[in-house]
Amino acid sequence: MAKKKRKHAQYADDDNNGTQTYRLGAHFPSVGSPVHVHDQRRRSLESVSDGMREAHDPDEETWTVIRRGGKKHKKNNYPTLVYSDLHKKNSDIRIGDLQNLILHCVANGTSPQWVSVRHHLEVKKVVVLFVPGLEKGMFDENAPIDSPEDVVQGLELGKGADQATEKMILENSVPKSVAVQQANGASHTSASPDDFLPVRLAADNLPPPLKPLADCFESLWPVKAPGDDRYAKVFSPLHAMLNSQLPKSQEQKDAERGRKGAKDVANSQWQNKRTPVKDFILSRDQLRDHDYVLHPAYFDAEPQAAAEVKRRADAKQTSSSGWVDVNIANLSAGGIPEQEIEQGSLTAGRTVFAIDCEMCKVEGDDAALTRISLVGWDGEVVMDELVKPDKPIVDYLTPFSGITAEKLDPVTTTLADVQKRLLDMLTPRTILVGHSLDSDLAALKLTHPFVVDTSMLYQHPRGPPLKPSLKWLAQKYLHREIQKGHGSLGHDSVEDSRACLDLVKMKCEKGPEWGNSAANGETIFKRLSRTPRAGSSLAADGSQGKTGAIVDHGAPEKNFGQMAPFSIGCGTDAEVVEGVKRAVLGDPDGAQIPGGGVDFTWARMRELEACRRWSNNHRYDLIQMEESSFPTNSEPSASELAAQVTSTVSHIRS
Repeated sequence: MAKKKRKHAQYADDDNNGTQTYRLGAHFPSVGSPVHVHDQRRRSLESVSDGMREAHDPDEETWTVIRRGGKKHKKNNYPTLVYSDLHKKNSDIRIGDLQNLILHCVANGTSPQWVSVRHHLEVKKVVVLFVPGLEKGMFDENAPIDSPEDVVQGLELGKGADQATEKMILENSVPKSVAVQQANGASHTSASPDDFLPVRLAADNLPPPLKPLADCFESLWPVKAPGDDRYAKVFSPLHAMLNSQLPKSQEQKDAERGRKGAKDVANSQWQNKRTPVKDFILSRDQLRDHDYVLHPAYFDAEPQAAAEVKRRADAKQTSSSGWVDVNIANLSAGGIPEQEIEQGSLTAGRTVFAIDCEMCKVEGDDAALTRISLVGWDGEVVMDELVKPDKPIVDYLTPFSGITAEKLDPVTTTLADVQKRLLDMLTPRTILVGHSLDSDLAALKLTHPFVVDTSMLYQHPRGPPLKPSLKWLAQKYLHREIQKGHGSLGHDSVEDSRACLDLVKMKCEKGPEWGNSAANGETIFKRLSRTPRAGSSLAADGSQGKTGAIVDHGAPEKNFGQMAPFSIGCGTDAEVVEGVKRAVLGDPDGAQIPGGGVDFTWARMRELEACRRWSNNHRYDLIQMEESSFPTNSEPSASELAAQVTSTVSHIRS
């Protein structure tokens, strides 16, 4: 006879079933201790008779009997989080769940299904603090952070414990009971639902540097980062928290059901904003961050130019290694007087070429150019040449390039021939368009300062640093199937060039936000702006709506901080703390943050991340990171990590 499946509530102890209440205080993520009130609530309901009712004082453990006509006690509307066995949660809490909880409290969003919020309208402000490097494994009672042996080995969770179990707990942040089962070959699906519930924090069971957190955070609730389990990829948690999808109509859902590939863009409120293509040219910082070889025109000052010449020489990216630079003396040479530009022109007087190259693998495991296609703004082919590499070919990469030995045998065109033609065609008024154009220019061994890259022009659904594929972009925005020969006959570089060109044209017609989160969804800050503050009505310009701020290291206003009405750049975690206080309380003189502060603040501390060597240096643009005492090529020592965790915890508490 088959066993009856146990219900979620049956996993709880008989003496501890019921509801858990977590109070929302000055720290929004702080949760209170469990309070079991099923029996009391039942008694309250049963006793409402004979002119008598019972009321529960949340600050006391006793019941107060109030008779009709007696003095009424003031009602306590303090907001609380309530988790009950009746809530069905058989999986990890995700960042999207936290976002829904925040929107429910401050933007009248839908009520979450995994937790209840009593008096959610009483939540006035929310602060979300993101601390990369602070992991669940650190909170295990058997993980003393101040022990050198344990720290150096990656915070191993127990002396004499099975290493596979420890590694699973640390790297995957799975519950210990699940890790033990998986290490023994059991399936994760056999885990108890209690593994997904909050864990009570007790100072006696925490490593010394983390003990102070038990005073302000009474529970730990593991949150799963967005990612792809099959390919072991982690997506941007920042993007998942700060962006939300627009709701779709039933018609849109029906149209997408069963459809393969990218889904259509659904935003009926979109308004076009024609933008000239020159506005999408990558900046020097963007080029550097995405591994482009910089053109000399970007370096006017002699010290910078000399340093760049040395860097290129060390990387073998100079003329002696076959590289060429388009003849452009300085960036101002690409400027065009306004009187020469036709009004409303998307090209703004520039010549635009879309380019795509195919490569093969040659001796030395290098990539060499085998085909180049150039398409003009009108879609006509300007150049389409096969190119014979100088070195012997070891792999034609036919499934991707479409190049075979038979095609290249009669070819006499060399890379130098192609470079000469391009140098004659490209001028200071020329813009090159491509997808991940850095690889194409590297194959051409050519630098040009004015480029537009569709892999950066359109966002990946999961946000940076991931980039969307050209095939996916063509499906989603152009409703076009390209690269059908991928994996067999290879790509068509002319087809890919035209797809890039059409994506750029669409971006110019639609506006800078097209293809970003605004096209498929909206930022959490925009959602807040549509929510009126208490006691006011929403003005036509949204001036009475709720506001938010981003507090982060570096210059957030140059990156994702642009989505927030206010952004505060910081140099240290201590400055982040002060920035959060400014955002919540406002500037006394209203210089940047208006009096009364903002309603939602997102902040990030990064010193622990830097200590644990989790940062990508080219994305972490902090001066103190470059001057940091933390070397980037070694693991932190035990004393280093313990000291940094202590410092981070102190900042969190403040």
